[in-house]
Amino acid sequence: MTQYKAPIQDIRFALNDVLGAEALFQRLPGFESATPDIVDAVLEEAARFAEQVLAPLNASADQEGCTLDKATASVRTPKGFKEAYEKFVEGGWPALTIPAAFGGQELPETIGVIFKEMIDSANMSWSNFPMLSHGASEALKVHGEKWQQDAFLTPIIEGRWTGTMCLTEPQCGTDLGLLKTRAEPNADGSYRISGTKIFITAGEHDLTDNIIHLVLARLPDAPPGVKGISLFIVPKFKVDQQGKVGARNSLAVGSIEHKMGIHASVTCVMNFDQAEGWLIGGPNKGLNAMFTMMNTARMAVGVQGLGQIERGYQSSLDYARNRLQMRAASGPKFPDKPADPLIVHADVRRMLLTQKSFAEGCRVLALYAYMQHDISTHAADPQERKRGEELVSFLTPIVKGLLTELAQESTYDAIQIFGGHGFIVETGVEQFARDARITTLYEGTTQIQANDLLGRKILQLQGAGLKHFLGEISAFCQASANKPDLGEFIAPLAIVTKEWSDLTQEIARKAQANVEEVGASAVDYLFYSGYVAVAYCWARSVAALESSAQSAAFKEAKRHTARFYFSRILPRIHHHGAAIRAGADTLMAMPDSQFG
Repeated sequence: MTQYKAPIQDIRFALNDVLGAEALFQRLPGFESATPDIVDAVLEEAARFAEQVLAPLNASADQEGCTLDKATASVRTPKGFKEAYEKFVEGGWPALTIPAAFGGQELPETIGVIFKEMIDSANMSWSNFPMLSHGASEALKVHGEKWQQDAFLTPIIEGRWTGTMCLTEPQCGTDLGLLKTRAEPNADGSYRISGTKIFITAGEHDLTDNIIHLVLARLPDAPPGVKGISLFIVPKFKVDQQGKVGARNSLAVGSIEHKMGIHASVTCVMNFDQAEGWLIGGPNKGLNAMFTMMNTARMAVGVQGLGQIERGYQSSLDYARNRLQMRAASGPKFPDKPADPLIVHADVRRMLLTQKSFAEGCRVLALYAYMQHDISTHAADPQERKRGEELVSFLTPIVKGLLTELAQESTYDAIQIFGGHGFIVETGVEQFARDARITTLYEGTTQIQANDLLGRKILQLQGAGLKHFLGEISAFCQASANKPDLGEFIAPLAIVTKEWSDLTQEIARKAQANVEEVGASAVDYLFYSGYVAVAYCWARSVAALESSAQSAAFKEAKRHTARFYFSRILPRIHHHGAAIRAGADTLMAMPDSQFG
């Protein structure tokens, strides 16, 4: 089985040397406690928890899965999960980034996401339980009434309860306008919720005493479509307005899904039969509250992709260093051995460098995006907050869409490096591919992210976030233009940044004449945007080497990896640009009947 080692050295380099997070945290009001020594202590303890508590459970939990007792409508999680959750709570992790006003530690979300990457790499199934609670916490924090925050948010922050998002129904996934779940008012201000929800992560489990479901439903007088959706707090055990826990609510798990991956994560069909719930966010305002949860979850799923990239890379690198197979093309590198290790072969190195360039480049991108989130919530200057909000809004579909898609490629390469052994359960790498596959689907498929990026963030909102990002890259290129050790990165980055801007305007012009151009271009545009964004992260990483205290070997490896990314990965944008310019007719001209 594979081992996991948290990449603390690279995380510190990305966080401090590349992105300057230490200085940012000290100037943002409310983050005074995020001192370098506190952050270092958090990273060390997070690594210990991920490596020693969660990683050893990953394979066994995948094989055991979750068990539904139909007689009691209860779910048992795999051996060790409950004990791991108890240690998670004992360590204070649920409150890590929660504001002090709600009893949290109020560390930046950027620090929280580092912990999240570690637990995603160590045990992605287990990581889903706190991930959904975090989304529920955000909705309650932003939209909940005072009594709702006291009654529901506090126990989630303390880790005594967990939360879920109950959105999808059998007849409606992305198209929430088709939603049928009903909410009928009671005299005491509560509501009776009835309907069926599917694909509910952590909908039932044995980790906590209560589970708080945030459920989309329609009021009796609701207008049709998405404008008639409201959000309700529906606990497993009833909770009144004084926070007193009562009888079991009339809701239950109907079944748990048998999935391709994340076997140890409970994915439920949930049936609500006039269950008691409380309105949150106002009548027919459910989508607004839902997107508070959804945007948090989308970024978090992108980090799940990063976690699987890192885990697959670590496993395949270890195997490539130790597995003896044939001789190097240029002659034996280890003549005292019967064969050379896999790492001497050029195409194995191509796959390893692909994974390495994705893991390290995407880590910088994810941390950069989360720093913009912290700026948007804590900066003293309203204009700086607005800029941060526009940047994180623009980057969310890229982080979610690109990182999860690159996880598919990276875990594929990991299996390829293992060869036939990669197809065997005992080696562990096939699990990473199975677990990674869901990340491109839940919380909005890659296609949904792409349409959000191009259709909404670029065209509808006039590309506010993109303009900020392009301006930042251009300023970086101008400031670095005369640095000879950066020339091989700055010149091509400046060119592709200009091409990205030109292509965006070209799509906008074509879309005015034919709206189908948006959907036809969206996924290729997301990849194009993502590859350029990661190139910027790699150029900044190389620029940071000059003042970094990292070792000479670390710096040399960074430069080699950046060079690989620019020469072998970044050119992929030309393929995506050509596909975009092929136009919508190549997809839409053929009649439906001719598909066979």
